Amino acid sequence: MAEVTIQQFAGVVGISVERLQQQLAEAGLPAKNAGDMISDDEKTQLLSFLRKMHGKQDATQEPAKITLKRKTVTELKVPVDRGRARPRPGTGPATKPVTAKTVSVEIRKKKTYVKRSVIFEDETARIEKETEERDRLRAEEEAVQRAEDERLVAERARIEQEAADAEANRVRLEEQRVAVERARADTQAHARTGTVPSVRAVETAPRFDGSPARPSSNPIAPAAVPNGLIDKKKAAVKGKGRERDERDTSRDTGRKELHVATDKSGRRRKKPATRRVVPAAGGAKHGFERPTAPVVREVLIPESLTVAELAQRMSVKAAEVIKAMMKLGTMVTINQLIDQETAAIVVDEMGHQGKLVHGTALEQVLRETSKQDDGKQAPRAPVVTIMGHVDHGKTSLLDFIRDTRVAAGEAGGITQHIGAYRVDTVHGSITFLDTPGHEAFTAMRARGARVTDIVILVVAADDGVMPQTEEAIKHAKASGVPMIVAMNKMDKPEADPDRIKQELAGRQVVPEDWGGDTQFIAVSAKTGLGIDSLLEAISLQAEVLELTASPDGPAKGTVIESRLDKGRGPVATVLVQSGRLKRGDVLLTGAEYGRVRAMVNARGEQLLEAGPSEPIEVLGLSSTPNAGDEAMVVEDERKAREIASYRVDKDRETKLARQQAGKLENMFAQMKDGEQASVRILLKADVQGSAEALSEAITRMSSSDVRVDLIAAGVGGINESDVNLALAARATMIGFNVRADASARKLVEAEGVDLRYYSVIYDVIDDVKAAINGLLSPEIRESIIGVAQVRDAFRSSSMGTIAGCLVTEGVVRKSSPIRVLRDSVVIYEGQLESLRRFKDDVNEVRSGTECGIGVKNYNDVIAGDQIEVFERTIVARTI
Repeated sequence: MAEVTIQQFAGVVGISVERLQQQLAEAGLPAKNAGDMISDDEKTQLLSFLRKMHGKQDATQEPAKITLKRKTVTELKVPVDRGRARPRPGTGPATKPVTAKTVSVEIRKKKTYVKRSVIFEDETARIEKETEERDRLRAEEEAVQRAEDERLVAERARIEQEAADAEANRVRLEEQRVAVERARADTQAHARTGTVPSVRAVETAPRFDGSPARPSSNPIAPAAVPNGLIDKKKAAVKGKGRERDERDTSRDTGRKELHVATDKSGRRRKKPATRRVVPAAGGAKHGFERPTAPVVREVLIPESLTVAELAQRMSVKAAEVIKAMMKLGTMVTINQLIDQETAAIVVDEMGHQGKLVHGTALEQVLRETSKQDDGKQAPRAPVVTIMGHVDHGKTSLLDFIRDTRVAAGEAGGITQHIGAYRVDTVHGSITFLDTPGHEAFTAMRARGARVTDIVILVVAADDGVMPQTEEAIKHAKASGVPMIVAMNKMDKPEADPDRIKQELAGRQVVPEDWGGDTQFIAVSAKTGLGIDSLLEAISLQAEVLELTASPDGPAKGTVIESRLDKGRGPVATVLVQSGRLKRGDVLLTGAEYGRVRAMVNARGEQLLEAGPSEPIEVLGLSSTPNAGDEAMVVEDERKAREIASYRVDKDRETKLARQQAGKLENMFAQMKDGEQASVRILLKADVQGSAEALSEAITRMSSSDVRVDLIAAGVGGINESDVNLALAARATMIGFNVRADASARKLVEAEGVDLRYYSVIYDVIDDVKAAINGLLSPEIRESIIGVAQVRDAFRSSSMGTIAGCLVTEGVVRKSSPIRVLRDSVVIYEGQLESLRRFKDDVNEVRSGTECGIGVKNYNDVIAGDQIEVFERTIVARTI
């Protein structure tokens, strides 16, 4: 703008000339008249002064942020149906008149750019503030810890001083007791001999209450003479006779004698029935003496124990232990578990000596014993695990090798538990482990990789690398075992082995012909192509590994699978890794033990013994062990029972601790978010591996909104106790390849328990997901459908404040909720009370149209406000 006069500039700005002259004087500019000119520099200086007065940035400085706005307007033609036309008489059929309406669509975009220096300064200030706060908290914590340490030191010093005073008092009392006993013995000796003790002995004899004796001025005072001697002298003076003297003397010396008396006729009286009195050892002293010093015991403290058990180990009442812990600042109950460190402090506080006992002592002794029993090493058969994606032909390949048809009998065509087989080939004996390929059986594949020597990765040549294929590669590499890739289904015309090699090479599995160290064998489980080459590759890899094990001594192995057979009881599939397992041995597996009653191989043959690398089914255990537990032969059943009992207690304590922590977390979660929805499930499966895989897959579905509680997971058929448990917990029962017995079915029908049977894991996961989706709370979304600008406000005595508005965006509907905004800040949220177009009530008003809006229960609408109309939609949520 060119230079203008003061009067012209005041008119442009919209203020009076006097006000403009006053502002120029406040800004430090020279005084000007109304006709004087004002330059651009003076305008800039005046603008900077005014911005500083209002707390804004100086106009001469660069802005901290820039906001760019862009607005585009387009037009849309919308056809409008004018209604149904009527035909004129004598003319043809009527036609619909269709006209077009033009709708303006305005799109506004706004972008804000902020300087990096401003962001950096804000971030630096935030970091400095957080650092100062962290330092302050650390200083406060150190001060509290320092005060606590000083208190503990003072408390320990007080306890040590009290203990020293108690010890000094005990020593003084012991010396006084010895002096009293010595004086009593001297008195009794003089009484038996009939002599009077010396004056010095009488004077120095302490009192029997523990206080020292005071010397007497009369050396022959009666108080210094024993009572027995005084009675004896009186009897002699009165002449009562020798018999009376003997009776008095016997009474004084503490001996009990029986005398025969005569009646007036001179005959002896009949002796009364008396009890025989045995004199106590040491003369007149009693047989039991109260201990004068506290008894200090050596207390064995395990890793965790209850307050009652700790009191029993110290031979004190549980109330005393609770009182001692209350003095230490801990409130406990008689059945509460305490840790080893707390128990050691309590034992030390009560004056005993604590000895920490680590729970792994029994386990360490057992392992040392097993190490000593390892004998001479000898070659053994390799253990080969077949892994890969589901439906890539793992079980079919194994069927061809051992000439069986297991895959045809699998539910849904997929393997659902680990199968262990011993196969005799021309290259020697090989033990095969077949693992499932479904994503839920991750733990079973990991377990198979841990016990194996060689991994065969089966990849379908027509399908390529899949998610479970990558997972199997990770398990094999984590276990550090060599891998052989079997490219299956090579008989299909769409098989592409080069594609398999390329995909696996991208995952660090490089073929030998490409310079790597992994053997790739092209096979076909249908035609038998490459089977001999695969067996030869396994034999070659086993020779390179030089696999050995001890063929003699106690057996050690791993539980591959376990199940509960209705006729035979608990059955565990054990892979013997070293030693020799014989019928009659005591086998310990995890928390279960038992004497081996029978052993059966994969072909159903009864065995008397089994050596290394041989999978067998073992009968005779107390219950079904967990898959993956270590199996070990112990020398006697008593030791096995002791170790199994310790493991059961350890598992129980761990489970209780986990439950307490879970209850606490749930309590805080409910306090924060309200009551949480949950799906409760009781699971029974045919084998332990399936139960483990299903448990992991089900519990993994929990979310922050819906929690999946697995009430119990077991192996075997569904009985009446399972139904009662599900009824008490309000849980859904899932039977995987198991059925309920007759009594359980009657209870299910009577109580209406939800019992579902499955044989394929896909169906279980899908149904649980559907139940969780049904409990998920729907998500409510808001979308703005229109904005109206308030141009003026009219007051009405009957209707309150009516806002005259212009709809600038979208559409305003009478039934939709609204928000009132002032300076882009929400000041009210509610409903429309009235929506009018001129004098007519309407249901909606579109963009570019004026209308009158009455806001319900709100009369503070002013010109410049915005009325935002929105609507809420409910969207169903899924996991």
